[in-house]
Amino acid sequence: MTIRCEIVSQDRTVFAGDVDIVVLPGAAGEMGILPKHAPVLTTLKYGIIKVRKGGKEEIFTVAGGVAEVQPDIITVLADSAENVEEIDVARADAARARAEEALAKGVPADADAYLAMEAALRKSNLRLDAARRYRKNTRSPYSEQ
Repeated sequence: MTIRCEIVSQDRTVFAGDVDIVVLPGAAGEMGILPKHAPVLTTLKYGIIKVRKGGKEEIFTVAGGVAEVQPDIITVLADSAENVEEIDVARADAARARAEEALAKGVPADADAYLAMEAALRKSNLRLDAARRYRKNTRSPYSEQ
């Protein structure tokens, strides 16, 4: 028995397929979703989505959004989502450096600009940590050896 999982970001479908279990970073904590789960609507925090089918697991980063769970489908509408294997480590590291530099200059007068810099730092740290912990490609400078 499987459950359909669809992970959609603002610009593309990141994943779509039938799976055995999905683990989501819900606002109230990590949630494991199996087929025939009771209907749930939850917001998502920055974190990792794990999708398992058989012995294979795919890992995705998610930077906020919502998930709707129905007995036969999970729909994730993510503010930002990415397969950990697709993370451009150099780009994420450069984004982290830019955000840290901007935040080091002090709090800007514009609260929205400050929140955007803070979100960019959180997202780049999430991406770098996910690449280091979960990426199968051992050539990455952030992967464990």
